[in-house]
Amino acid sequence: MPKNDKRQVILIMTDSQRWDMCGCYRDTGLKTPNIDALASRGLRFERAYTTQPVCQPARAGIFTGQYPHSCASWSNCMGISDNTLTIGQRLSDSGIRAAYVGKWHLDGGDYFGLGRCPHGWDPEYWYDMRMYLEELTPEQRLASRDESYMDAHDFPAEMTFGRRCSDRAVDFLAKNGDGEFFLAVSFDEPHHPYMCPKPYRDMYKDYAFPKSPNVFDDLRGKPDFQRVWASESLAEDKAALEIKRANYFGCNTFVDGEIGRVTRAAEKFAPDALIIYTSDHGDFLASHSLSGKGPAAYDEIARIPLIFAGPGVPSGAVCPHPASHIDLAPTIMERMGLPIPKTMEGASMMRTLANPAVRPNEYIFYEFGRYEVDHDSFGGFQPMRTVFDGRYKLTVNLLSSDELYDLEDDPYEMNNLIDNGASIRDRLHDALLDNMNRTRDPFRGYYWERRPWRSGARAASWGYTNMTRQREEDERYEKRQLDYLTGLDMTEATRKK
Repeated sequence: MPKNDKRQVILIMTDSQRWDMCGCYRDTGLKTPNIDALASRGLRFERAYTTQPVCQPARAGIFTGQYPHSCASWSNCMGISDNTLTIGQRLSDSGIRAAYVGKWHLDGGDYFGLGRCPHGWDPEYWYDMRMYLEELTPEQRLASRDESYMDAHDFPAEMTFGRRCSDRAVDFLAKNGDGEFFLAVSFDEPHHPYMCPKPYRDMYKDYAFPKSPNVFDDLRGKPDFQRVWASESLAEDKAALEIKRANYFGCNTFVDGEIGRVTRAAEKFAPDALIIYTSDHGDFLASHSLSGKGPAAYDEIARIPLIFAGPGVPSGAVCPHPASHIDLAPTIMERMGLPIPKTMEGASMMRTLANPAVRPNEYIFYEFGRYEVDHDSFGGFQPMRTVFDGRYKLTVNLLSSDELYDLEDDPYEMNNLIDNGASIRDRLHDALLDNMNRTRDPFRGYYWERRPWRSGARAASWGYTNMTRQREEDERYEKRQLDYLTGLDMTEATRKK
């Protein structure tokens, strides 16, 4: 931790905000002056990725420091494992106040949450989407979930979830800016139903988001389930297509304003705080003939904005190396001067925050399990594992064909190279398989290795690599686990059985 700095971190996040919906990443005509200002006084990660491009699993990666497959959070409606600690509990147990305001989505409540403050977080400031809805009348609830309501009515800022979240965040900072704290502010906006005051919506009524070349992707040479997903959109006239979504883009600018309220309060009341801004995942906006988000590794949904600002962070800097949400929890732990738990599967980025030339990861990994029980229109079980080294991206789609892209020569991921470039492909594949062993991926097995394109793969066997990895937790939370064969304390957590 930088000398003379208070132990103060503010994490601000949005939902469904693509990396290039922020002006500091790409000039599309969308207005995000407050996010852009944060980037101008901090460090922007050019290639940052979620752990899974779905709301809850993405949050699991951020707030537990574990991949979704490691904490039973591989779907939106599944609460994290009861032996998984959030960063709020770890910090509060070390005497640092932890407050969470906004969308939580880690308790098994499919979308809105259960309205209960989890252990370790300050109940005075806990405020999830269920609590917001319970403040509204039945008529207001219906209006808040129906974007067509804005066709005939204004939806004032005071009625939005975003404003009520920023109000609480500003109040927290005004009252606690002199102390040690971790404050998470998790906006639902610009997620559907895109509710915002009318001026923001009107700002984009004649606006069309610029089309990327991959809007014309016909998915030839791509996995079969992607063509099923695209369905009738493959037959659309893409030349005539206009990406006009005034409510979504208006909500994007509206939440930027709410972020500005929080960052201005931080400057006033907690100027020594480290501020982190990110989003959980993106939105296809018709790229690859797909919509929304789901079981795909394309940058439109997996690449996210990530900005740090505060003491010790250079102003106006850019890190070109791959970064991951899995590294946020370890970074926060080190920034607070605390040891990084062994259950956290990423690594601290503090060295990179001081010097953006330092590469935070050799590889980053992300995945997909399924969407959720209550949203079957998004497809079913589509197990996916992806590895990215900053240039080449390999995706293994267990139930379909696989993908390899060279993002330097093919930044829009149009040309699937899976049957070419064996040395690059196999290096990435080995790294992916190793990560599945290292993180105790419960879905690992010989079938991830024995792909049609992989020569020299090991023969199919029930034991596969015979590797195991037991949990290693801080012993104040969990005693050291015992070896199955001896009943004695395990020595190495990752080992041959």
